[in-house]
Amino acid sequence: MNYLPGSALLLALLAAGCQSDTNATKATAAASPAAEAAAPKSQPAILFFGDSITAGLGVEPDQAYPALIEQRVDSLHLPYTVVNAGLSGETTAGGRSRINWVLSRQPVGVFVLELGGNDGLRGLPLADTRKNLQAIIDTVRQKAPQAKIVLAGMQIPPNMGPAYAADFKKLYAETAAKNKLTLIPFLLENVGGIAKLNQRDGIHPTPEGHKLVARTVWRTLQPIL
Repeated sequence: MNYLPGSALLLALLAAGCQSDTNATKATAAASPAAEAAAPKSQPAILFFGDSITAGLGVEPDQAYPALIEQRVDSLHLPYTVVNAGLSGETTAGGRSRINWVLSRQPVGVFVLELGGNDGLRGLPLADTRKNLQAIIDTVRQKAPQAKIVLAGMQIPPNMGPAYAADFKKLYAETAAKNKLTLIPFLLENVGGIAKLNQRDGIHPTPEGHKLVARTVWRTLQPIL
């Protein structure tokens, strides 16, 4: 499934989406440490580490998919706390630079890695994306060896060329296989490219879209938990 159809209009929307991510970074960065610091220390965390999709850009905090996962966890009385460490505008390089700080905030039982979308939309070298994802995975295994790691796959439109888009998609499956991680093949399954499930930028899910994302994530998380 393609994320979005390629077109000149789409390219403009993607550029606008990246800009909105950048503009939201400071606000999200200010909010994230407080949320992470407030997480109970007595229970291991399901830690969502990602960009604006995880952060819930454009929706209320309780409408973002990590919050919906938290509702399921709480309803089943599972012994986990949920931490949303999403940061709007985040690239894999940015995630690599802050992973140590995030892991120091609480014990981690499950680590959900959702990064790379902004790398792809900006046409960054995929070799660097691979290296950064690998460095994040290595750090998690060093700092939280008990944590189970879930990698959320992403896809991009072919505006950077079909070869780039295909290689971008493959890097998630290859990284998961190399590290023996649990893979969500495409985080935005049944959401990406569907106008009514995305905000006006065509990138970020609406509340209804986040419900479907949460369903996709839960399908992978439930057996682990």
